[in-house]
Amino acid sequence: MPIDTALTVDTSPISTTPSTATDLDPIWARVVPETRARSNDIHLPISLAYAERLCTVHPEADALVVRVTILLHDTGWGRVDEERILSEGFSGDWRKADIRYEHERQGCLIAEEILPELGYDDAFIARVTAIIDGHDTRPEPRSLEDSLVRDADRLWRFDHTGIALAHNWFKMTPAAYMDRLEAEIIPELQTSAARRMAETDLARSRALLKASVLR
Repeated sequence: MPIDTALTVDTSPISTTPSTATDLDPIWARVVPETRARSNDIHLPISLAYAERLCTVHPEADALVVRVTILLHDTGWGRVDEERILSEGFSGDWRKADIRYEHERQGCLIAEEILPELGYDDAFIARVTAIIDGHDTRPEPRSLEDSLVRDADRLWRFDHTGIALAHNWFKMTPAAYMDRLEAEIIPELQTSAARRMAETDLARSRALLKASVLR
């Protein structure tokens, strides 16, 4: 059963609620080169906006852990062989591809490099890296914060921006990719809030992209 919330879930287009806080700007500034791989300069800011929405309806979570982790979770893609990202990370049994484990390891190393000099203590960094290490490859989340990061990482795919980028990675048409999102990704979402956002975004994207006829 997904983790539920009694609070009102915002299902408006994510572009209407970008992250406006500036406290993470020093981290963003340190990982600009790592965001240039695999369109992370689009994926990561959108995922942060979703993460903040999820934290709003789960105030019991440590929002700073969630926000820092989602910002850094995929930066490891910037330190692996870019050709292998698409050839291995999005084909075959892609969830178990070595390149996915490697990007998690590299993401942890990046967090351990930059967070201490920005004032984050060892205990906080350990919580961040525990989530990054396995966010793609570990079957189950280990904490509420882990669940929120996983959901935010997936939610961007349902927005038309994510669909426009990711359908080509999987060599699918947009309509086929949206069908895959419904069949495979929605069931993976850990919270009821994320499922509501995903279903609403998917309906909007299907309408916008004429998925009923452009198949």
